[in-house]
Amino acid sequence: MSLPMMRELAPGYTSEVDSVNEQRWCDILREFDDANIYQTWAYAAVICGRRYMSHLVLKRNGEVAAVAQARIAKLPFLNVGVAYIHWGPLWQRNSHETNVETLRQAFRALRNEFVCRRGLVLRLAPLLFAGDSESLPIILAEEDFLPLRTPPSRTILMDLTPPLEKLREGMKSHWKRELKVAERNGLEIVEGTGEELVDIFIDMYREMVSRKRFVEPNDINQFRSIQAQLPEELKMIIMLGMSDGAVCAGLICSAIGNTALYLFGTTSNSGMKSRGSYLLQWKLIEKLKKNGMSVYDLNGINPMTNPGTYKFKADLGGANSRD
Repeated sequence: MSLPMMRELAPGYTSEVDSVNEQRWCDILREFDDANIYQTWAYAAVICGRRYMSHLVLKRNGEVAAVAQARIAKLPFLNVGVAYIHWGPLWQRNSHETNVETLRQAFRALRNEFVCRRGLVLRLAPLLFAGDSESLPIILAEEDFLPLRTPPSRTILMDLTPPLEKLREGMKSHWKRELKVAERNGLEIVEGTGEELVDIFIDMYREMVSRKRFVEPNDINQFRSIQAQLPEELKMIIMLGMSDGAVCAGLICSAIGNTALYLFGTTSNSGMKSRGSYLLQWKLIEKLKKNGMSVYDLNGINPMTNPGTYKFKADLGGANSRD
């Protein structure tokens, strides 16, 4: 079976594949507002292995305009494979006006490389939300992409641009009451990026999983390996709440680009009454504001199957968030 025909990029655009090393890729990520942990070199190296990752750089007039990291999976003994791009391509450059034509050319360059040249199925999960770009479905169709017939995932995006007092005022009344209780409990907050904090968090997380008897959505041990390989400036934030010298709550957050992503949260068996998770979220928001983050992605909601987590996140975002 013949492969699809490649399409010429628009004038001024060129693409390069696997022309950068890990250090250069990390440097490039810092140039994009929509950079995220799923497009880091360390993430793909841990999830699929360094042999099965590929990096495309799209340039416009010689300047980097968009990039995408793909994870490659092939079926043994069969000439069938998939290139999977999670939360990419990145196309929103820092301090640059967004140009939807750049996104179109990124889609075209990815199709040229992975479908036309390599003969793979290309599956995209771009970091775009409802209302972000009305032209996106049209562009994807014109570039020969088909939508998957699966329900869209949901999250809550919290706007961090208002002053801290406005963010607190915007929380639902229940959330504010719980935060006041946590503040009166005099918890100590420990923050860092080191392996020792990850290990403490994982022990507490396993305790919570056993208590609630739910299936983990992600393998947290993979994130331990990812953290070890990330450069310091891209490492995840780990926060632990301590009560009477014992850890009672914890969270892990990735803050890359202009958006922070809530990854994991947990409370110990002995710390259920401390309300530590409320105080940790507020201290994290203070830190994200200080570091210039403009959006906090609370990362996944399902009011039907997990109403408790949904209420926690929805009440936290309150008037400063959108579903």
